[in-house]
Amino acid sequence: MKRLAMIDDTFLRLESRRQPLHIGMLMVLQPPEGAGKDFAANIAQRLKQYTTIAPPFNQRLVNRNGIHYWTEDSELDLDHHFVHLSLPEPGRIRELLAMVSRVHSSHLDRAFPLWRLYLIEGIEDGRIAMYLKIHHSMTDGIAGIKMLAASMSTDRQTSTTMPPNWSIGIAKSKYKQPLPVPTPHLTSVSALRSVARDGLVSGLKSVRAVGRELYHSFKDFRTHNPDFALGGQAPRTIFNHKVSASRRFAAQSYSMPRIRAVAQSCGGSSNDVILAMCGGALRRYLEERNELPDTPLLAAVPVSVRREGHTSDAANEVAFTMAHLATHINDPVERLNAIKSCMDYNKEKIKKLSPGELTAYAAMMLLPGATNSLLGYAPNKALGTVVISHVPGPREDMYWQGAKLCGLYPVSLVVDSVALNITIISRHDFVDFGLIACSKTVPKVQILLKFLQEALEELEARLGLTHIDSAPQIPAEHRENNQEAIPQAEATAESSH
Repeated sequence: MKRLAMIDDTFLRLESRRQPLHIGMLMVLQPPEGAGKDFAANIAQRLKQYTTIAPPFNQRLVNRNGIHYWTEDSELDLDHHFVHLSLPEPGRIRELLAMVSRVHSSHLDRAFPLWRLYLIEGIEDGRIAMYLKIHHSMTDGIAGIKMLAASMSTDRQTSTTMPPNWSIGIAKSKYKQPLPVPTPHLTSVSALRSVARDGLVSGLKSVRAVGRELYHSFKDFRTHNPDFALGGQAPRTIFNHKVSASRRFAAQSYSMPRIRAVAQSCGGSSNDVILAMCGGALRRYLEERNELPDTPLLAAVPVSVRREGHTSDAANEVAFTMAHLATHINDPVERLNAIKSCMDYNKEKIKKLSPGELTAYAAMMLLPGATNSLLGYAPNKALGTVVISHVPGPREDMYWQGAKLCGLYPVSLVVDSVALNITIISRHDFVDFGLIACSKTVPKVQILLKFLQEALEELEARLGLTHIDSAPQIPAEHRENNQEAIPQAEATAESSH
C-alpha cells in the first residue's frame, strides 16, 4: 500500500455529497466515411481485449485508522469501469450533454478505482463520443490531457492500434497542480509542501522573495493600482453562493484564427482575448439579471511561467493568479486592453518567483479572502467570481480508434462560493469551451455560450475585422453532408448520492 500525498488526501476529505471532486473530459468524434452502424460496437469489443490496467487506473482506495492509502486492485472489474451505451432518441447534442451532466453529477464509488470511461453512440449525425471521469486525487489536468493525447494518433489507421486510456496510465507531474478552484485549504497545503520540499536554505530564500513581492503587492493595493487583483475583493454575485448537488454542463467550440486576429490587432495574446470573451459574456449575463456590480469581477486564472529556453512542459510552470475581467467597462476593446494590462502585470510579477515561491505567494494572496469567508467581516465581498482555466491541447488533427477528434470539452468541478467553472482547451484551429455550473445557483448557464460568441463579434466589429465563419462550431468531416455543428446546449442532472 502507498499512502496518499497530503494534497491528494485533501481532495478526498473535502469531497461531500454536494461537491464531488472528480474531473472529466468529453471527446466528440467523427467516424470515417463508410463506417457502419457497428463502428462503436467494434471499438468497444476491441478495447475490452486490453485487460492490462496501468497505474493509477488499477489503484483502489483503502482507509486504515483514518489514513488513506492506494492499493492495487488485483480483481479489477473492467465492466464496471468501461461502459458502452447509446443516447436516447433523437440523439441530439442536448441529449449528449444531458447524459454527461447526469454522469458527472454522481460520485465515483470508493469501493472501486476512482474512474469510469463511457463510449457513447446514437448521436443523430453519426458522430460518437467518449467521456472519461477520474477523481482529482488520482491526477491533475495537465497529466490528464497528456494521457488522452497518448491514446490518439495523427494517423487514422495507427489510432486503431492504440491501447485504451486504462492501459496507458498517467504519469503525475513533479509538481502537482492544485485544484482548479481557488480553495484556500488546498492552496495552503500545497504551499507548505513546497517549502518543505525546497529545504531550509532555499526555504529561507523563498520567504525573502515571497515577502518582497507581498510588500510590493500591498503597496499596489494601497495606491489602488488598477492592474492589481487581490483574492477576497471580488463583488459578491450569483456565482458566490452555496452549491447544490445538481450540475449543468454546456460546451461549444470557437474559431482560433478569429481569436488570434483580434489578439494581433490589439497587441495581446489569444488568452487575453479569451478572458475578454469571458468577461463580456459574464457582464451580459449579469446585466440581463440586473445584477451587474460596479466593480469588476475577479477570476482565478492559471498563467504559464515558462522560463526562456526551458523546454519542460511540467505542471510546475503554471501558477494561479487573480485577474479582473474589467466587467465595469462598457467598451469591448477598452475592456480587452484592461484585461491585457492586468495579465501583463501578473506575468511580470510571477516570473520573479520559483514554482515553490509562486505557490506560497498565491496562498498568501488568497488569505484575506479566506479570512473573510470564515469571519464574514465583508459580506459583500467574495474570494473570487469564477475560475477560468486555459489548457493547451493538440495542434494537429488527431484520431482516436479510427475516428477524427472534432471536440475536446473539459468537464471540471464547482465548490461552494465558486458555482461556475470555465475550462478551455486550445486545439488546432479551435478553442473548446467546457462550462460546468451548479444548476440551482447559476440558471440557464447555456446562454453564456451565446454571449461568448457575441463578445467575440463585438471585438471584431469594434476593430473593423471581418471573418468567414459567422457561427461557433466544432470542426468535423460532416460539413459536406450539411450536418449542423454542435448547438448551444445544456443539460442538468441531480446527483442521487
